[in-house]
Amino acid sequence: MAATERQPQPIHEESFDELLERLQPRLKQILYRYQVPPEDAEDILQEALLATVLKWERIRNPEAWLVVTLKNRCLIYWRRRRGSVCTPMDTVALELLSEPEEAPQEREHLRWDLDALIENLPSRHRELLRMRYLLGHTPSEVAEQLGYQQSSVRKLASRALARLSEQVEADREADKVKVPD
Repeated sequence: MAATERQPQPIHEESFDELLERLQPRLKQILYRYQVPPEDAEDILQEALLATVLKWERIRNPEAWLVVTLKNRCLIYWRRRRGSVCTPMDTVALELLSEPEEAPQEREHLRWDLDALIENLPSRHRELLRMRYLLGHTPSEVAEQLGYQQSSVRKLASRALARLSEQVEADREADKVKVPD
């Protein structure tokens, strides 16, 4: 086309608002037919309406154009949904659901280190700690099996844990001395 020739501008008999008011039931029906969830339907409709407004001056039949555009937007919506492998979730919700876990080998190394430290304790402390914390016995069960009073088990356990803490601290200090600056 030459620069001087112009395309005839379509003359719309009704305004955009009037068209929207008249087509509202039909647009709802299209969204229902395509089974678009209500939380996404509004977004899809807004996309179609925005496209209509942007091309309003070039559209010959606004009703047909809006209906077809909405149908196309619905199809695109379902293609995207089918194409995605997983449903997107809010990252905050995922963080709340997930709890960090140690790597299995890290837990195993800690257990070996703890066993080595426990081996350095007196035999009664070793036995008490293993029964109480490794095997999960209650203080009364430990007292019964070792022949102690239940109150003695608590005192002995706190002493054993204090000695274990002292050993851990001594090992840390020894590691600091070995490492050159």
